[in-house]
Amino acid sequence: MTYTKRITSGAAASIMATLVIGSVSLLFSTPAPAAEEASLQSSMQSSIQRGRYLVQIGGCNDCHTAGYAEKAGNIPTDEWLMGAPIGFKGAWGTSYAANLRLTVNAMSEEQWVKIARVPRRPPMPWFNLRDMSDEDLRAMYRFIRDLGPKGEHAPTAAAPGAKVNTPVIVFEPQMETTAKALEE
Repeated sequence: MTYTKRITSGAAASIMATLVIGSVSLLFSTPAPAAEEASLQSSMQSSIQRGRYLVQIGGCNDCHTAGYAEKAGNIPTDEWLMGAPIGFKGAWGTSYAANLRLTVNAMSEEQWVKIARVPRRPPMPWFNLRDMSDEDLRAMYRFIRDLGPKGEHAPTAAAPGAKVNTPVIVFEPQMETTAKALEE
């Protein structure tokens, strides 16, 4: 005796619908690996270029790239953001612009987004980073990471009154004295 189970037309239709929907969703929800990779690469390159733009217009190179201001920005990109051995001296002591290429290389993107908003010693305009979107900070991170690690760490910050062995830019208000002012 042969046993045959009969499938009703409703059950058969349900099984067919499930198979068709599953097949269609696989076709449309999973992009081809090459297309997905190309899309990710394009998105990453776009983010890196945005980061380059933000670093450049944000003035990061003014302090974090040696000679940048003096050469009106005519420094090769592969020399950017390695810090500078010039200190910024004021009431806070003496601070140095970090080698961002080494700093960023040692942290994750999430760490960068968090630490970028932490208050810093003058003259670092940390509040500019604080007010940036996460997307902009991530783009900056990706650009700096794309440059790769290079250079040496900046000198360690010094307390007020401590002697340093580097040139410094003094950030202390002073009255201008001229020969005429002295005559009065």
